[in-house]
Order: sequence, then structure tokens, then C-alpha cells
Amino acid sequence: MTREIAVVAFAQTDHRQSMAELSEVEMLMPVLHEVLGRTGLKTADIDFTCSGSSDYLAGRAFSFTLALDGVGAWPPISESHVEMDGAWALYEAWVKLRTGDADTALVYSYGKSTPGPLRDVLTRQLDPYYMAPLWPDSVALAALQAQALIDAGDIDEPALAAVGARSRGAGSAGQGYYVVRPLRTGDCPPVGDGAAAVILAAGERARELCERPAWIRGIDHRIEAHALGVRDLTDSPSTRLAAQKAGVFERPVDTAELHAPFTSQEVVLRKALKLGDDVRVNPSGGALAANPVMAAGLVRIGEAAARIHRGESDRALAHATSGPCLQQNLVVVLEGDPR
Repeated sequence: MTREIAVVAFAQTDHRQSMAELSEVEMLMPVLHEVLGRTGLKTADIDFTCSGSSDYLAGRAFSFTLALDGVGAWPPISESHVEMDGAWALYEAWVKLRTGDADTALVYSYGKSTPGPLRDVLTRQLDPYYMAPLWPDSVALAALQAQALIDAGDIDEPALAAVGARSRGAGSAGQGYYVVRPLRTGDCPPVGDGAAAVILAAGERARELCERPAWIRGIDHRIEAHALGVRDLTDSPSTRLAAQKAGVFERPVDTAELHAPFTSQEVVLRKALKLGDDVRVNPSGGALAANPVMAAGLVRIGEAAARIHRGESDRALAHATSGPCLQQNLVVVLEGDPR
């Protein structure tokens, strides 16, 4: 027996360059109140809670337990956590609801990227024996991927600049200065702090809580080889396989929210997902407009779901990634009820 699961509400912070004056709890609480308010639910009405964050960003072990103060852990709640982007927390919550152990779930994620040097912090994702000791940071690795695309003839620098300008809503494709060649400032994501939250519900409960639920028709995640040297950086087989398993290629989508922190990565993802010019890609601006680490992937799912809630989309794709050069990829297909 299968259960239909839907995203019924989404909320996020006004992502800012820095929220140094706020703790993680203070940053998160308004988002939790907003997402619950959209459904009329209270914390006691939530059957399962799952969060995504990174202790490396916070600089202390088990930092996610402090964030539970924003949720309210008494009376005791059914709760879990993933040391990943919140999109993977949503996957865990989806599995929980599919088993029938819960009818509603609160999923949230947050990240404060500004307290430390983010480019250095992200090297902790690398292979600890061969790659991490060399300290190649996230921008340098993305630049290798971008250069591979240019060498393969898939893209050039002006086309990359156009991706950045479209995502940020800029009037012209200004490239800025080189950060790591061939990537310029306009090709790289902003560093900032932020949080996001969604509520999932099953079956008729979803229709009670939302006028037009965003039904999860398929979800899957896959991973590339850990060693960058054995991968073709111009392609993303894991994204393609996840999309296939999630049912992306069964029928056309009208919207795609892609978690592409660098302009070059949107090029790779468009090819892997077979997205044509008729698909609206990142109408929200994507991670190039706001990139709260550990929340940006969940934001992509939330943004796609919100377009279905508003009637602006009927079948949408959402993508989340983690690790260097699109190492891990999660794909979700969302649909609204026929109008």
C-alpha cells in the first residue's frame, strides 16, 4: 500500500549576508512560526520532525540539539537529524510518512556561513587522504569543473555570465573580477545566513491543510565517486539516474528549481536533466541569488512547491546537491491536482 505525500507549506528567512546578531534558534524561530501558521497547525500536531544542518558551520558538536529549542522538545517529540542539506531531511521525513508511522512532518534546515571561512570549512567534505591535505577550496574545484566545460566546448565565459545575470535579475551580464579563473564573482554564490522549513502531510490530511498540495510523485538521490579524478566533471550521471528513478522523464515539467551554486553547474544539470528552453529554470533566482549552506537545497523544493500552491506550476522538478562539483544529488518531482 502506498500513501500520497505532499508539501503543504513552505517558509524561509530573508536571506542576508550576515545574521551575526542572531543565534541559530533566533534565526529559525520566525520561520517555524510562519510555516506552522500557514497550515494552522501547532507543534503538538506534528507527528515527526526532521532537521538538516552542519556542526562544522556552527563550530560545535551536536549543535542541532540547541536548535530544538526553537521547535519545543517538551512534551517529548519524535525527532531526527541529518548532517546534510535539509532536502535529505525531507527525504527521511517522506520515508517516515510512507510507512504510515506519521501523517504530518515538519522539516527544517539552517546554516550560518559567515562565522568562519566557508571555502576552508567545505574542504572537510573531501577525501581525507589525498584531496583534503591539499586544501583545494570549493571555488577552486568549481573552477576546474567550469574549465572542463569550456574545454569541451559546452559553454564559454560570456554564456556563464548570462546565467548569473538571469538568476540575479540583473539588467546586464556584468562578469566582475576573477575569483578563480574562469569563474568571476558573478559566477559564484553569495555567502550568507538563512533557514527554511516545510510541512509534509499524507493523503486527505494534505488536502485539509492546503488548497492545492504539491504532491511528491517521485524522489531519489544518488552519489558520484568520491575521488574527483575518476569523474567526468562535464556530466552528472547521478543526477540523471536520480531523475530517472524519480520519474522526471515520464512527462515534461514546466518548472525546474536547480541547486546550482555556480553558473557552470547549471549547465551540467540542464544537460543531465534534459531541460529545454520551454522549462522555467530557477524563477526564484536559485542558489546564485541566495545560498544558505545546508538550507539551499530544501529551499529549491520549497520554491517549486510554492509555485504549485499558487497555481503557477502544474509539474515541477526540484534538485538539491551536496559536496564538491555536484557529488551528491537529490531530485524530486512535484505535481498539483488537475485544475
